[in-house]
Amino acid sequence: MTLIGNILWFVLGGFIVALLYFLGGLLMCVTIIGIPFGVQLIKIAGLAICPFGRDVEIMKDSGCLNTLFNILWLAFGWWWIALLHLALAAIFAVTIVGLPFARAHWRIMKLSMLPFGTITTSKNK
Repeated sequence: MTLIGNILWFVLGGFIVALLYFLGGLLMCVTIIGIPFGVQLIKIAGLAICPFGRDVEIMKDSGCLNTLFNILWLAFGWWWIALLHLALAAIFAVTIVGLPFARAHWRIMKLSMLPFGTITTSKNK
């Protein structure tokens, strides 16, 4: 079922979302200061390319550097990405057919809100 969901996600616009995250990550990696943020955008792109069958976990003891980077992430305005995914999840949740896509946007929203100190895991552990 996850294969079908990932194929539908990819065809119906998931490729564009992942491509934009990936290109943004590459652009951020041009400067030395932007490399940690670029790596996180590429991590989000990895989840955005195939979100079904994967989940986002927040690490318990991720350290103070991850907290600092998350504060910088929010301070520089990256929180609007999470709001965009929240709005898309609300739109998709209106119909029964869109519920799986709403859950996928919810997972991406969790990762894009505070990306430092989080990992993506397979649901089939």
